[in-house]
This record gives sequence, structure tokens and C-alpha cells, in this order.
Amino acid sequence: MAEHEAVLRKFQKELNSGIVSLVLLAILERTTEPLYGYQIAKRIEAALHADADAGTPIKQGTLYPVLRSMEVNGLLTSVVEPSVSGPPRKYYSITESGREVYSLWLQAWTRTRDFVDSTLEGNVG
Repeated sequence: MAEHEAVLRKFQKELNSGIVSLVLLAILERTTEPLYGYQIAKRIEAALHADADAGTPIKQGTLYPVLRSMEVNGLLTSVVEPSVSGPPRKYYSITESGREVYSLWLQAWTRTRDFVDSTLEGNVG
């Protein structure tokens, strides 16, 4: 049984690797103001609680390296602002390039999801 759990964890990690970026772009594309990492994590958490069958949550520690990578790749921009309750906060916004990439990724996700759903339902093969 422990072997199956290890295989499941590996599968979930591989599955999550691309999904995290898509989810981050979706959140930032739909907001009107820049968000800092903790706010993004809370929105993800709220979405997971709204769907009891959502599966493994995206870990908050995973967000920051992905946010930095997306900023380096020009999909996001950030501004650091002081905080009255702690260290400065880095607020992220989606760039125009990020919006274009989000649209492409969303189309790819939809095609992939539809194909996988169809296959799992026995409609392919």
C-alpha cells in the first residue's frame, strides 16, 4: 500500500507542476489589483475548500518559486511595498504577455482536459 501512495504522490507532483502556473495566471488575470503571495495562497485555499473533491492543495511554498520564474519570463511584474505588520510585501500583477500566454494555456488545458475526460469515460480507443 505504501508503494501505491508513493506512486500517487509522484503522479500528483507531476500533474501539479504545470497546473500551478495556470492557476496563478488565472487568479492574477481575474483581479483588478496586484496581489502578494499570501493573498494568492488564500484565494487558492478558498477555491479548494469550495470544492471538497479538489484533491491535493497547492502548497504555499510552491507558489513563490513559480511566481519568481513567471516574473523572469515576463508573464508577471511586481512591486515591493512596505508593510505595517511585517517585512515588505511583493505585489504581483499579470503583464500583457502574461494575459496572452494565459489565453493559450487555457485553450491547451481545455483540450487536454476534454481529451482525458473522454478517454477516462471510454470514448477513445
